[in-house]
Amino acid sequence: MKSISKILVAITVLLSFTSCNAQIKNAKTETVKIYGNCGMCEKAIEKAGNLKKIAKVDWNVDTKMATITYDSKKTNQDAILKRIALSGYDSDKFLAPDNAYSKLPGCCQYDRVAKVSVKVDAISGANKSEHSEMTNHENHNETPKVEVQEANQLKAVFDNYFAVKDALVKTDGNTASTKAKELLSAINAVKMEKLSMDEHMVWMKELSNLKEDAEHISDTKDAGHQRDHFITLSISIYKLIKVSKQDTPTYLQHCPMANDGKGADWLSKENTVKNPYYGSMMLSCGKTIETIK
Repeated sequence: MKSISKILVAITVLLSFTSCNAQIKNAKTETVKIYGNCGMCEKAIEKAGNLKKIAKVDWNVDTKMATITYDSKKTNQDAILKRIALSGYDSDKFLAPDNAYSKLPGCCQYDRVAKVSVKVDAISGANKSEHSEMTNHENHNETPKVEVQEANQLKAVFDNYFAVKDALVKTDGNTASTKAKELLSAINAVKMEKLSMDEHMVWMKELSNLKEDAEHISDTKDAGHQRDHFITLSISIYKLIKVSKQDTPTYLQHCPMANDGKGADWLSKENTVKNPYYGSMMLSCGKTIETIK
C-alpha cells in the first residue's frame, strides 16, 4: 500500500508539473539556487516568483534548488529572481536588499553567503569564459535592448509628469487633468519585472502614491487642488528619477512660498524657473537646488 501511495504522489506531482507547462506558453524551464530555510520560505519564494500563466517557481527546501518555468517571450530568469530578491531571498545571481532580508521571520533568516549583487545589464565572468567571442558579441548586442525597454516605459511616466507641470505653470486645470489621465495610463502600463533592481524597489514603494496623486489631479479641473497633489506627486517622481538613467539632466527646483509657506519642490527639464504652484502670479519664484544626471 505504501508503495502504491508513493507512486500516486509521484504521478500527481508529474501531472501538476505537466499542467503548469501546458498553461504557460513558450515555456522554458531552468534550475537555480535560492537560499532559504523552511516551509515558510518556500511559500514566500514561490509567491514572489509566480505570475499567473507567465511564471511558475517550485522551490525545494532540502536542496535549495528552484525549478523555474516561464513564458520566454514575456519574462526571463532575471526578472523572476529580482522579484524573489526583493522579498528577501538571495540567489546565486541577485543579492536581496538588507532591509528586505531583515524583515524575514527569524526562522527564515538563512546564513547569507557573501557575494556581489549582479546588475541587470552585467554579463557574468562565467558567461564570458563559457561562450565564444561571437556569443559574447550577441549578448552585448541584446543588453542595450533591455535597457532601452526599461527606460522607455519610465520615460512615458516622466514625460507626462512634465506635461502636468507645464499645465500648472499656465494655471490650466483642464490640460492638467487631461495630462494626469495620460500619466495614470503610463503608470499602469509599467511592467515592474522589466525595471532595474533600484527602480523596482522605489517603484514598489511609491506606486500607490503615484496612482493616488495622478487620480486626484485627473479628477478635478481646479488648479488649486491639483497643485496640492502635485507637491506629493513630485516627491515620488523625484525618488524614481534619482535611480533612473536619463539622457539629459533634470532639475529639482524649490519654491519657499508654496505649501502654505512650508515650501515645495518640483522637477523640470529646464534650468529656468517656471513655478507650477503660482504660475503667472510668481512665475520666477524659486531656484534650482539639484541637478540630476
